[in-house]
Amino acid sequence: MARTDTARTDLTPPPPYPVRPDGSGLVAEIEAYLASLPAPARTPVPYVCPYGSTPRPWHAGYPQPRATLLDRALRRPARPVPVSAADHLRLASRYLGAHGWLQGAMWDSAGRVCLLGAQAAVLAHGYGTPATVRTARVQLMEVLHATGRPARSPDEYNDRPTTRAGDVHQLLDRAAARAARLGL
Repeated sequence: MARTDTARTDLTPPPPYPVRPDGSGLVAEIEAYLASLPAPARTPVPYVCPYGSTPRPWHAGYPQPRATLLDRALRRPARPVPVSAADHLRLASRYLGAHGWLQGAMWDSAGRVCLLGAQAAVLAHGYGTPATVRTARVQLMEVLHATGRPARSPDEYNDRPTTRAGDVHQLLDRAAARAARLGL
């Protein structure tokens, strides 16, 4: 028995574009699909100067210590800028990045400093108080012991032959994050 209705027996759909040996039909199909999509939203990109960037001081974003009239009259240093222990540790890391890192001495003639030298320099430039530095050093010790690197002091860790500049920056970053989490 033969069917007399007009049903299609070929189930493969006809190609929308002719397929050529060079693949241009596929390219045309992809281009048509991409043209049918909505345009992506533009995300704002920060401006980048074509001439490069200017170097920023290590204390950028923090106010400079300013001597009052009374400070100048009495010839005393300006009152320190209050910073948290977390900010002190971040500033010490920036100072190390700007001036260079050193092992075995607090500083050298080229201006490089060790971990303790960076903390002393941040304090000497008027950021924080000795109590801030003590709190920051306690946080450094806590991170050293929590990460399985026991040391008697952060300075001993700094002077180990296996310690690198990146290790010191990572230690400062972790201690700053811990101090910020604790509100110190």
